[in-house]
Amino acid sequence: MHINFLLEVFRENIDAEAMVWKNTTVSYAWLLERFDFWCKDLEAKNVKPGTVVVILGDYSPNSIALLLALIQKCCIIIPLTVLNEAKRNEYIEVGMSEACFTMDADDNATFTTFARRAEHEHYACLRDNGHPGLVLFSSGSTGAGKAAVHDFARLLEKYKVRRQNLRTLTFLLYDHIGGVDTMLYSLSNGSCIITVQDRLPDTVCKAIQDHKVDVLPVSPSFLNMLILSEAYARYDLSSLKYITYGAEVMPETTLKKCTELFPGVTLLQKFGTTEVGTLRSKSKSNDSTWVKIGGEGYQIRVVEGILHIKARSAILGYLNAPSPFTDDGWFITNDLVEVDGDYMRILGRKQEVINVGGEKVNPAEVENVIYELENVNEVSIFGEHNAILGNIICAKVSMVDAGQDKKAFISQIKAHCASKLERYKVPVKIEVVDYRLHSDRFKKMRLTLGTNT
Repeated sequence: MHINFLLEVFRENIDAEAMVWKNTTVSYAWLLERFDFWCKDLEAKNVKPGTVVVILGDYSPNSIALLLALIQKCCIIIPLTVLNEAKRNEYIEVGMSEACFTMDADDNATFTTFARRAEHEHYACLRDNGHPGLVLFSSGSTGAGKAAVHDFARLLEKYKVRRQNLRTLTFLLYDHIGGVDTMLYSLSNGSCIITVQDRLPDTVCKAIQDHKVDVLPVSPSFLNMLILSEAYARYDLSSLKYITYGAEVMPETTLKKCTELFPGVTLLQKFGTTEVGTLRSKSKSNDSTWVKIGGEGYQIRVVEGILHIKARSAILGYLNAPSPFTDDGWFITNDLVEVDGDYMRILGRKQEVINVGGEKVNPAEVENVIYELENVNEVSIFGEHNAILGNIICAKVSMVDAGQDKKAFISQIKAHCASKLERYKVPVKIEVVDYRLHSDRFKKMRLTLGTNT
């Protein structure tokens, strides 16, 4: 069946560590045993192939074993991390969930069913083909998240090629395409997954030290937090071989600092989307934001500065939105890119570009300049409507040292920007805030001026 190749890897590594959860280690032998348990449990609960099943929880031994059993059963799986109740209920409703396993703090599962039959053309396609499915929700900051339906059998194909055995920390969430990629890469290579109970710099660094982590997959926002916290200096991180980053534009200042702080570590930019999966990538160098992406099963092209991707692993479509593909099967990412031979540099999202009197301003460019200042913790650039110019550039900035005079800090930011940027790119309004400017997924949030989180 669809995960037999994974089970073969498990048997070959029967005594090896598969996972560290709450400082408890489980082996591949345990994972196989629990996989068999969940396969029998699904039979006992009369969970049929094609059933839409929610797994509510984060990485844990039982949630992974259950996920594998549901794939083998050809169910359609909706992984959800712990959300607020309203958002959780919204996703369960949009996904037309028919059953739910809720994992508690001790990794025990509670099973519930819903009185509905999930009918949708994408679900029908999976059932007709006898394939398992995966539904992931986009993390849009406004409105309902789009429910993307994957054919899990297609997603699994690239993991059949054996690669490096690396101990990897699960920073990206269980219901994120990057988190799914981390999990499947690790399991397909007989590697160990190290989980953390929160994603604070000290927690992450202690886990790296205690469990000899090789790979740290994170976002640029987290790396900036790590640098400012200086947690890296309080722990032994010598086991690290790779720091991979993605999900948002990497500020050049943050990347340069990481290169200096981790000289023996390979810094690798990753790229993927909910809609097409995670592509293989190669950074030009540790301190370069230029990256080569692609790999078997992927085609890329750039049209009018926008990245397009065609992939065998692309989603069937959305449950609650029109198809995101062109008639000939290309996914328009809306990522603005520059191209230099085989390499490209991702500049940001097309919809984030601000039009100031006919001039285009990329928020990431302005943010990068502001990050050069010593007392900047986080910064978010966005546009505000202006009757004369169309828009003006605005900034929210949080300080490392909140004791600095705010007016002097704002003046310093404006003067620094004026010395480095064209006049129309210099922020007109700057608000110093005392709250975080990243989401729970450690991605930058761009908000309107005066809006609190």
